[in-house]
Amino acid sequence: MTLKIVTWNVNSVRIRIGLLKKLVQDAAPDIICLQETKVEDHSFPLEDIKSLGFPYVYFSGQKSYNGVAVLSKIKLEPLGCMEMAGSADKRHIGVRLSQGAELHNFYVPAGGDTPDPVQNPAYGFKLRFVEEMTQWAKEAQKDKRGKTIIVGDFNIAPLPDDVWSHKQLLGVVSHTPAEVERLDALRDSRGWCDVARHFVDPKQKLYSWWSYRNRDWRKSDRGRRLDHIWVTPDLAPALKQCSIFKDARDWDGPSDHVPVMMDIAL
Repeated sequence: MTLKIVTWNVNSVRIRIGLLKKLVQDAAPDIICLQETKVEDHSFPLEDIKSLGFPYVYFSGQKSYNGVAVLSKIKLEPLGCMEMAGSADKRHIGVRLSQGAELHNFYVPAGGDTPDPVQNPAYGFKLRFVEEMTQWAKEAQKDKRGKTIIVGDFNIAPLPDDVWSHKQLLGVVSHTPAEVERLDALRDSRGWCDVARHFVDPKQKLYSWWSYRNRDWRKSDRGRRLDHIWVTPDLAPALKQCSIFKDARDWDGPSDHVPVMMDIAL
């Protein structure tokens, strides 16, 4: 069975219902993991989502900020939500697939503008958040939890060619050495396979986010790869394809992130 699993920072699920419909029509995903849904649970557009062909919907949200959701055509077992780095922000939701693999959807904090945890507590919060993800992954490894997929907006572009200019962005939050060091530690915690880079040479430019501030985002192409899908090594042989829907940045009323999709045989 080949599953198509998408991750997308949708930047308000209610505003982007029409774009979700277009994604479903164009890509036919089986599971969609959303970040930054920006809606409290009682106002989540459940019926609209179900009408797109997703009878199984799991979500955890808050007003105006954060929020995560998993939309699925197949039945999943909910695993609950973790609170990270001492915050009640809605930034994680987990499920188990019928094939046994766990799927965890994370929304890592953006971290503000100043890469100094003393001057900018939001940056320190981001670093702690990724450190706790790493500890969680190590504990899962110790407990022999088995096949696992993690997806989401990690808000970190780890490789030099995950940003438009490695040199110019070294001091910019999302590509600073402290962030990359922590994301590398997370990757090493279980030997995660970075699915996009499994298919695309690390020395080739690859982005999933373009700022709203760019008047002509396609011409300037000053992007960053902030959205990720990782799998444990035991799932790497099952990988079939990874797609980044760059054209979605041109959709009417777009998110600044575009969907990333993995095809995997489970």
